[in-house]
Amino acid sequence: MGSMFRSEEVALVQLLLPTAAAYTCVSQLGELGLVEFRDLNASVSAFQRRFVVDVRRCEELEKTFTFLKEEVQRAGLTLPPPEGALPAPPPRELLRIQEETDRLAQELRDVRGNQQALRAQLHQLQLHSAVLGQSHGPPMAAAHTEGPSSERTPLLPAARGPHADLKVNFVAGAVEPYKAAALERLLWRACRGFLIASFRETEGQLEDPVTGEPATWMTFVISYWGEQIGQKIRKITDCFHCHVFPYLEQEEARRGILQQLQQQSQELQEVLGETERFLGQVLGRVQQLLPPGQVQIRKMKAVYLALNQCSVSSTHKCLIAEVWCATRDLPTLQQALQDGSSEEGVSAVAHRIPCRDMPPTLVRTNRFTAGFQGIVDAYGVGRYREVNPAPYTIITFPFLFAVMFGDVGHGLLMFLFALAMVLTERRPSVKAAQNEIWQTFFGGRYLLLLMGLFSIYTGFIYNECFSRAATIFPSGWSVAAMANQSGWSDKYLSQHPVLTLNPNITGVFLGPYPFGIDPIWSLATNHLSFLNSFKMKMSVILGVIHMAFGVFLSVFNHMHFGQAHRLLLETLPELIFLLGLFGYLVFLIVYKWLRESAASASTAPSILIHFINMFLFAQSPTNQPLFHGQEVVQYVLVVLALATVPILLLGTPLYLLRQHHRRNTQRRPAGGEDKDSDKLLASSDASTSVNSWNADEEKAGIPGDEEEAEFVPSEVFMHQAIHTIEFCLGCISNTASYLRLWALSLAHAQLSEVLWAMVMRIGLGMGREMGVAAVVLVPVFAAFAVLTVAILLVMEGLSAFLHALRLHWVEFQNKFYSGTGYKLSPFTFTVDNE
Repeated sequence: MGSMFRSEEVALVQLLLPTAAAYTCVSQLGELGLVEFRDLNASVSAFQRRFVVDVRRCEELEKTFTFLKEEVQRAGLTLPPPEGALPAPPPRELLRIQEETDRLAQELRDVRGNQQALRAQLHQLQLHSAVLGQSHGPPMAAAHTEGPSSERTPLLPAARGPHADLKVNFVAGAVEPYKAAALERLLWRACRGFLIASFRETEGQLEDPVTGEPATWMTFVISYWGEQIGQKIRKITDCFHCHVFPYLEQEEARRGILQQLQQQSQELQEVLGETERFLGQVLGRVQQLLPPGQVQIRKMKAVYLALNQCSVSSTHKCLIAEVWCATRDLPTLQQALQDGSSEEGVSAVAHRIPCRDMPPTLVRTNRFTAGFQGIVDAYGVGRYREVNPAPYTIITFPFLFAVMFGDVGHGLLMFLFALAMVLTERRPSVKAAQNEIWQTFFGGRYLLLLMGLFSIYTGFIYNECFSRAATIFPSGWSVAAMANQSGWSDKYLSQHPVLTLNPNITGVFLGPYPFGIDPIWSLATNHLSFLNSFKMKMSVILGVIHMAFGVFLSVFNHMHFGQAHRLLLETLPELIFLLGLFGYLVFLIVYKWLRESAASASTAPSILIHFINMFLFAQSPTNQPLFHGQEVVQYVLVVLALATVPILLLGTPLYLLRQHHRRNTQRRPAGGEDKDSDKLLASSDASTSVNSWNADEEKAGIPGDEEEAEFVPSEVFMHQAIHTIEFCLGCISNTASYLRLWALSLAHAQLSEVLWAMVMRIGLGMGREMGVAAVVLVPVFAAFAVLTVAILLVMEGLSAFLHALRLHWVEFQNKFYSGTGYKLSPFTFTVDNE
């Protein structure tokens, strides 16, 4: 947790890897996941790097693995997870893996091809048998009848005359059912009816040789005479992709052929069964080879890609790599290099080198803190060694959410939902769920847990549980004392449905409620007015404290980066401006709460009028001051706040400009040789201070080495002017922005009240009138539960979450957090193992 408050120290390390041990060393680093490689060959094309051939071989193997995986899934099998931690294979193993994989893939292609051919052949035999087995019957010559009508003219003439030598021919086959009607229609139109066609559906379904799904076919037998008609019929059947089979005229010959087809089908089925059994054996070998092979080849490819980012020494005996590594992990890095290079009899060297570039940001997280760190990183990754808002967000984010979502019942439901995810987080089925919404909830389970817990706490403060108040402690108000001392008669009670409790009467107000809001306020007609005043002032107090804490955190940034001038020229004026105006408003709210009592409530001064008069330098005769000398204090605070504006605007730019002129004055007397010696001294000094980059220069957008040459006063003044205007106006707008706590809290309470009044109250009343409360309340409670989850938990919860997110990003983090860094992306095999 030490690195949660500030990102870890990261150093730039140069690695000298002997060529013989480079692969092993990088593989060891990938197993540890400690370093991020810098690309030293950025100007070199990816196709011209040293290990591009090895990368291509790995990619070819991945393509083969993809083919094997698809074949396994096609067979309805699953791949087992790889057993244990598999290291990256040695380079000499790549050829063996490639040969074994290619041989297995080719064998699988051959077996799959034979299976497809046998299935297609079996399908043709089954179709031929279905055509011969259907009772189409060979059409005989139609009898000749007299009559002039062409419809009565026989298709075939009498056995005597000039056409006595013509013979009836047949075309038989099978076609898909959806093509049968179009085929029959086209045949009739093309041949002008000079044919007899019979279409019948197969009795059973036949397995498709490609998809393996059962399908129904239409068999047909067409009889015709004449060669031209036959050519037309064959062309049409070819266009419809029909399966055409020979069809003999004699029935006995057809039966003989049908028996032969059935015998051939049985033999083919036996051969196909043997082929499928052999295919199962091949797929079993694929299941054993594929899981470990995929992991190993991915690791090997990752190693070669990392090696491609290294440069080659002038002697070609070692590779030079530059990596970012956390300082605390340097001993582990050195030990990993020694382990990786010891087998080759050579030693890899690692040493820190200076760098003027801003290092990457490394913040280690665990299952609990990952969700909160994700909220911060969604705004922007912090600069190197900048204060990390995540530890404070763990408390402030659920609390501000709960201020807007405060309800014991709703918070308890959210807490139980998150607790169920936390308790089942180690189950593989829960982790492997592919639903995107579920993955979002599961990733933020600890955030939801704290949000629900804090909502229960604020719900007890608001004394609301599904919009109903609970009497945990005795009320601080006594109706009996008011009735006894006011002399309420039956006539007075009948004429006044609303009664007023006077706290100035002895015994009516016994004291404040021990914890939270007194439950008697839920019965009062001015309940909403009371909560309006309470929650609005509470929102202002929380907002000012939250913003002041953000300004205070900037102190740690300035101290760490050696910017002492910013403490006096930025942080102190910002605190004076914020606390002198809005901190004073918080003081007035708390002071009035402590000073005024029920007896003086009617004559209590208005804080709002006092705050307006403070900026107008005016007085209100009807609004008495809260304390002696209040007007003088207000005038002094306004003057101080206004006096800090020019300090904020000009302080830092003038200081940096003065420092720049001082450096130039010190360097002017020196000649060219002195300048060269200064550069050497500067480089030697830089070598003693690793990663010696200047945060002031980074913030102004100027590289460190060229700060003196490229210092532009106008840019610095413009940057500071933007910062000053943003802060001064932001104090006003941000304070008003925290009023969303008041607005959403009231909206949530009123929605809960409306849902209770429109559903549960009506249901309870219906049950009492009808005398069947148990039966009526079942659908009523079901509707109440569904609406509560859908509207109050999901929709209202999402709304409160987004508003709490905005308060942290805009109102809190912009006081001290720039978010202009980039994450450390270590070279690791963890994803491959998963």
